[in-house]
Amino acid sequence: MAESYHEASLHLLEQADTELIAGDFRQAAEKAWGAAAQITKAVCIKRGWSHQSHAALRGANKRLADELGDNEIRLLFTAAQNLHKNFYEDFYNEAEVSVGIRDVQQLVEKLRPLA
Repeated sequence: MAESYHEASLHLLEQADTELIAGDFRQAAEKAWGAAAQITKAVCIKRGWSHQSHAALRGANKRLADELGDNEIRLLFTAAQNLHKNFYEDFYNEAEVSVGIRDVQQLVEKLRPLA
């Protein structure tokens, strides 16, 4: 099951880039958020942690940042959460969504070895 979440995160990152190029910034942001959520779920499953809510995903990233001494994990996940907010509010422009997607790519790269 962790592997399917892991694969989904990579697929969603590709979709985020496709949506960004197409000019659909709302969907690009949401796909990137999905990638962050899916890779986090993969790590949670491997570690036996809860992963059924936004709060659980946020808590897992905080816990990973603390365990690994890597506060960037927390910051990158916060960027992903902000992209999710953009789905509802549609307040980010192309440059902001692009930076957010790159942040999520960094998060996925950091968490992939743990998934």
